[in-house]
Amino acid sequence: MLISIDHGNKQIKTVHKTFTSGLCESETRPPFGQDVLSYNGKYYTLSDQRIPYMRDKTADERFFILTLFAIGFELRRMLPAENPVRVQLCVGLPPAHYGTLYKKFEEYFLGRGVLNFQLGGEPFSVLITEALCFPQAYAAAIPVYAKLQQLPKAVIVDIGGFTADYLQIKYGQADLSVCDSLENGVIVLYNRVKSKINADFDMLLEESDIDAILQDKGQGYDEAVCRIVREQARLFIDDLAGRLRERMIDLRSGKTVFVGGGSILLREQIEACGKAGPALFVDELAANTKGYELLYRASKFGG
Repeated sequence: MLISIDHGNKQIKTVHKTFTSGLCESETRPPFGQDVLSYNGKYYTLSDQRIPYMRDKTADERFFILTLFAIGFELRRMLPAENPVRVQLCVGLPPAHYGTLYKKFEEYFLGRGVLNFQLGGEPFSVLITEALCFPQAYAAAIPVYAKLQQLPKAVIVDIGGFTADYLQIKYGQADLSVCDSLENGVIVLYNRVKSKINADFDMLLEESDIDAILQDKGQGYDEAVCRIVREQARLFIDDLAGRLRERMIDLRSGKTVFVGGGSILLREQIEACGKAGPALFVDELAANTKGYELLYRASKFGG
């Protein structure tokens, strides 16, 4: 069974499910919570407090446990008959980290034997038989690949949790000499906003508060607070465009394809900044996961 997971610093995403990259561990069963995962004698629940940024997600077991949550959520939908379920796992990394970390990330999921765990009291038995890692950004643009094949030059910009990845495409082919990962994801914006609001108003904002304001769902917030959040978002996009320009990437030259949750969240600021030409937005949080699956099938079956 093919399962695709995008291990973001902010969110974990499958084709059907998105949740925060955070969890709590306990030696005893929590007294409440529907989606309690039990594995190897410990209990885990998801948390809105994400794990601090990890360049190497194999440094401990937390992203593996989050992977079990993701697999469990997907298996709930599919109800496979085999036991254990044989899973082919598709994952990804930022382009700039891909070359040095992809093998380590693939091996992180392998060689663990049959994984027996429960999610919400429902038992699962899983054997990960294969793990293939693909470059983010490129994968997210695969759903619009047919359009990219027609363009002499395009730049994919993937604004994620901690990184903003860019990759140049020429007639559908990735130009790996023009790609990198900038530490300019929305977590940077959140930290700026929280510091500014705390300094100016002695108020503590959560990341979900900032999301609500930027999504025009901030009816319960003071207008002065909302104004600062939007202004900081505008400055964040200006800074990102400037950092890309320093790398000789001009968003007004050729087509820019914006992907990732940060691009969806900040689309209004991107379109208003005046530093990007007509852009193509992939308004799908699960774009990377769907791209991983397409790339997996192409690598296995040639199409």
